[in-house]
Amino acid sequence: MSHLPAVLITGASSGIGAVYADRFAQRGHDLVLVARDKTRLDAIAARLRSSYGVAVDVRQADLTLQPDLASVEALLREDARIGILINNAGIAQSGDFLQQNGQRIEQLIALNVTAPTRLAAAMAPRLAQAGTGAIVNLGSVVGLAPELGMSVYGASKSFVLFLSQGLSLELGPKGVYVQAVLPAATRTEIWERSGVDVNTLPEVMEVDELVDAALIGFDRRELVTIPPLHVAERWDALNGARQGLLSDVRQAHAAERYRLPA
Repeated sequence: MSHLPAVLITGASSGIGAVYADRFAQRGHDLVLVARDKTRLDAIAARLRSSYGVAVDVRQADLTLQPDLASVEALLREDARIGILINNAGIAQSGDFLQQNGQRIEQLIALNVTAPTRLAAAMAPRLAQAGTGAIVNLGSVVGLAPELGMSVYGASKSFVLFLSQGLSLELGPKGVYVQAVLPAATRTEIWERSGVDVNTLPEVMEVDELVDAALIGFDRRELVTIPPLHVAERWDALNGARQGLLSDVRQAHAAERYRLPA
């Protein structure tokens, strides 16, 4: 039996989640794989058990459904073996804002916002008490760029980044590592499901390269890992500007430009 913490991965039946499963299994971690497609999960689990000799549990769940989400929450609260959570499950936006309806918006927020938040909240107290563990949240560079037009999706991924930064401040001093991973366009099934032909996109990263880069950031204990960002100083500059802005807005009075003339 492995002495390494077990890893629970959502959206593990394909794409980024499946590659995370492979990489952590290579490292000798036991796994809990969560997704809707049990047939795919079973096939991945069988391959990983055979290839790497790790224990792999499968949990079929649709995280937009309350009973399924509650079941995974209970597992994260109660199973002390699980020390790493990969919040990967998510869906993309199909069409612009005017093409969205209430059901689509609710589903996207349920999977991209509510599920990762509740799963992290279910696990965090146990990790904080143990003084160890990790939570990895898959965001997107779209969360930094309203210019890309995917307003609801981008807002959900902006939430994931903010949540990760906040959790890092709260949980880091207690020994819990939190990482936000911000991919750009990556070759996964999310595009097909949202009605986009990935081959029409100008720059697309392969999923293996994305996960391997994210894991280098994980090993370095980065708070924010942006695999396609070649000039790391750009993120440092953005974060520095934000810190400067914070010092400017801590004021008791409105700025001069917003004051009525005497």
